[in-house]
Amino acid sequence: MDLRKLKTLIDLVSESGIAELEITEGEGKVRIVKFSQTVQPVAYATAPVQAPAAAAPAAPVAPPAPVGHTVKAPMVGTFYRSANPGSAPFVEIGQAVKEGEPLCIIEAMKLLNEIEADKSGIIKEILVENGEPVEYGQPLFVIA
Repeated sequence: MDLRKLKTLIDLVSESGIAELEITEGEGKVRIVKFSQTVQPVAYATAPVQAPAAAAPAAPVAPPAPVGHTVKAPMVGTFYRSANPGSAPFVEIGQAVKEGEPLCIIEAMKLLNEIEADKSGIIKEILVENGEPVEYGQPLFVIA
């Protein structure tokens, strides 16, 4: 089966509500099963219990959102602030950067990917420590 057809089928399964898809084409056979880590809730019928009236619970306090433009990781990998272990970091807090200037490197599968500023401004926060793993979409820097 063609790799593009296979990718299309995988996308179809992941975007739809179906859990399993099996296709037979000629002598080839493909079976795609969507696996979910989530536990399905089980509802139990119980007698209603009258609870005493209580004050509304306080909403959980979320950390304040950074003020400014957030540069996010475009891939999964390891975050590095400099090109080499002994060299100076690309940027520091308070430093002015222009759009297109390198901010860091993300190593993914032994490839070093330079991450550039997508906006000009001043580095307000560096949200990841050198050498830490990062996830796709994880905030890395705040530029104001």
